[in-house]
Amino acid sequence: MIRFEKVYKRYNEEAVVSDFSLEIKEGEFFVLIGPSGSGKTTTLKMINQLIDLSEGYIRIEGRPISDYDLQELRWNIGYVLQQVGLFPNMTIEENILVVPEMKKWSKEDMTNRVTELLESVKMDPDSYRHRKTTELSGGEQQRIGVVRALAADPDIILMDEPFSALDPITRDNLQKDVLKLQQQLKKTVVFVTHDMQEAITLGDRICLMNKGKIEQVGTPDEILKHPANDFVRQFIQTGLPNYKEEKYVQDLIDAGFCSQLQDLPENSVSAQATVEELTILLSNHEAVSVHRENETAVYAISKSNLISFLAGEASASKEANR
Repeated sequence: MIRFEKVYKRYNEEAVVSDFSLEIKEGEFFVLIGPSGSGKTTTLKMINQLIDLSEGYIRIEGRPISDYDLQELRWNIGYVLQQVGLFPNMTIEENILVVPEMKKWSKEDMTNRVTELLESVKMDPDSYRHRKTTELSGGEQQRIGVVRALAADPDIILMDEPFSALDPITRDNLQKDVLKLQQQLKKTVVFVTHDMQEAITLGDRICLMNKGKIEQVGTPDEILKHPANDFVRQFIQTGLPNYKEEKYVQDLIDAGFCSQLQDLPENSVSAQATVEELTILLSNHEAVSVHRENETAVYAISKSNLISFLAGEASASKEANR
């Protein structure tokens, strides 16, 4: 759906996005996350050419975005900002219909669209359509920002930290609303946040960025269980104070806490088993054998192997927190 091919963005020869390559699938809720200055908002804005890329290609449906008429491109991409950007001199209905009016929809179609969208976010059309946006709460304004982005039925929705200024309860409710809308409408959503909990709640996949580069791309489960490096691990731990990275038997083998023996223990465990499962098994046995898929070698892991591994993990954690 959206493909980045070796994309760079430079300002005065300094790259703020570097060698950015990935593909966002049709109908996917894709989250860009990272610390301030990581390049996530710049990356988002290059999709609809609010910021021009310096090098590489961004393709939508296989077509470079530079080949699109700019109006055509932006009409097919909804955009939701943190600041909402509603027009205070217009009614809610008028705000929602900005793009449909430009596209010359019929009056009946526009009226029906406003009704449909307001109902989708639990705002009574008769009560809200003729009100001014200044009469709304922050959460209500952001709901209108979301439905306005959906008004002309675009294929892609870009969302740039849309909920970061809201209180936790309103934010949680809006996250649920947006997730439900995306699941119903099957839009391709690219969502920027600096909040790891929000990324995990919303994202089908997450791209974690740092200093303009991709550190890791994966599902929430993949990133939580298998952080690619120390930066990803630290970012998760900072954003999720109760996070505890799951460890697997495979991690012991990779770290060398095992042996290749001729006389293997009868009790066996999968390399994909968790260390917690291994600990329970080793509470009743001195050692276990481990068979890895597509390998003839079989490993043995003993109680002492496990204790040494856990001691090393505890030491590393202590050093990291100094």
